[in-house]
Amino acid sequence: MSSRPAGAATDYFALSHLDALESEAVHIFREVAGEFERPVILFSGGKDSIVMLHLALKAFTPAPPPFPLLHVDTGHNFPEVLDYRDRAVARHGLRLHVASVQDYIDRGVLRERPDGTRNPLQTVPLTEKIQSERFDAVFGGGRRDEEKARAKERVFSLRDEFSQWDPRRQRPELWQLYNGRHAPGEHVRVFPLSNWTELDVWQYIAREDIELPEIYYAHQREVFNRNGMWLTAGEWGGPKDGETVEKRQVRYRTVGDMSCTGAVDSDATTIEKVIAEIAASRLTERGATRADDKMSEAAMEDRKREGYF
Repeated sequence: MSSRPAGAATDYFALSHLDALESEAVHIFREVAGEFERPVILFSGGKDSIVMLHLALKAFTPAPPPFPLLHVDTGHNFPEVLDYRDRAVARHGLRLHVASVQDYIDRGVLRERPDGTRNPLQTVPLTEKIQSERFDAVFGGGRRDEEKARAKERVFSLRDEFSQWDPRRQRPELWQLYNGRHAPGEHVRVFPLSNWTELDVWQYIAREDIELPEIYYAHQREVFNRNGMWLTAGEWGGPKDGETVEKRQVRYRTVGDMSCTGAVDSDATTIEKVIAEIAASRLTERGATRADDKMSEAAMEDRKREGYF
């Protein structure tokens, strides 16, 4: 007679919450591969897109993922992140498409903003690259816990022929059944990490021993304060008169354009310390460190309606 207590058999085969999230994401990648003709992964070199690539590699191993990467380069990216992007592409033998904001500025299609930030300028290069390459499914690393506009989106988010998002066209996704039907010219944004939290992402990074750009861990950096955020000086327009550069120990919770992504004071030099820091935080990463989301209450939703991530 077995000495295992009642109910232990069920517990023995139960998935941990990270295993369940991983299984869901792998299922989504395979569903898209079977349903769409030209998928692409948005890859910025940030932690969420790195986890997304790791999951895609797992979904199709030992073969490489059957779709390329797409990076929208603002020209104001952190050098550490670009270095990581290029190393990841070379390591896994992946194809990389780059949509350059600077190219659009040079051609006069886009104009520099007075505040120097280029994050809102990414929409046109992104949508035109999707259209020119005829991508019909675009994987993004957005999570519902990041921001209230992202919390409205489904895993499969339909975009019209202008890459615009209409919340009223959201489709039900009962029992993990995803509807990828779209008309010619339309495409679907796909979010495999929708049900993950920032803490889930970091716990998964720890479990899988995933390498990240070093700016995610506490380090000494020259920064200046603008509107309560520690920004890195650069050619984008900072610091201005009256803004003093100082060296502080900081780290980044999220990575975007240097002009709008703030660092946080931190002594979290290891992944264990990062996880403890995040578990104690009551601010989302975007709410704490992204200036572009503070322009208005509906800043993110307005950009998503226009075709943003």
